[in-house]
Amino acid sequence: MGSDGVVYVVDDDAGVRRALGRLIRSVGLDVVALSSAQEFLDTPPPGRPACLVLDVRLPGLGGLDLQSRLGQGQQSIPIVFISGHGNVPTSVRAMKGGAVDFLQKPFEDEDLLAAVQRALALSRQALTDRAARAEIEQRLDSLTRREREVLELVVTGMLNKQIAAALGAAEKTVKVHRGRVMHKMRAGSVADLVRMTENVGLPGRVGHPA
Repeated sequence: MGSDGVVYVVDDDAGVRRALGRLIRSVGLDVVALSSAQEFLDTPPPGRPACLVLDVRLPGLGGLDLQSRLGQGQQSIPIVFISGHGNVPTSVRAMKGGAVDFLQKPFEDEDLLAAVQRALALSRQALTDRAARAEIEQRLDSLTRREREVLELVVTGMLNKQIAAALGAAEKTVKVHRGRVMHKMRAGSVADLVRMTENVGLPGRVGHPA
């Protein structure tokens, strides 16, 4: 496992799995070849950039059903569908479900590799975004209850005097809390705070910790 990306190939045809495995490894990517959707579901998450090259028709749980299940479970992994029996409604459903591409067998090697690279780029970005959100959440958790209340009002554009009136506190006290918020959140400006809170879906939960 030397590359920064892993491609899961799920196809019930052993010959297809072998051929796609050779092709994808030829560009320096790791491959995990599986024969069913259930095998994929039973495989531990990779913890690094990954994508799924998925056949539409599979024994048991089909490709589109797997896509739906992954979406419901919030297990975000970009999918490139492949099919020897594709039709317009099937491809439309796959793309509406968020698939990166839908390739009809037989397809060109270059087309598959290009789709895989797009999918891995999406996965890398998602991992970066997730790490950024986790870091912001950690900073939020370091705030006291009052600091969270101040943060919630700061990001609405309120001035210290207005925040003091809203909280029934002295303006000088609000200034101190605001300074601590900026320091703990590592924000250089109110605009930075706004971006951080938007990143994690706030202010929805700010100001009401246990």
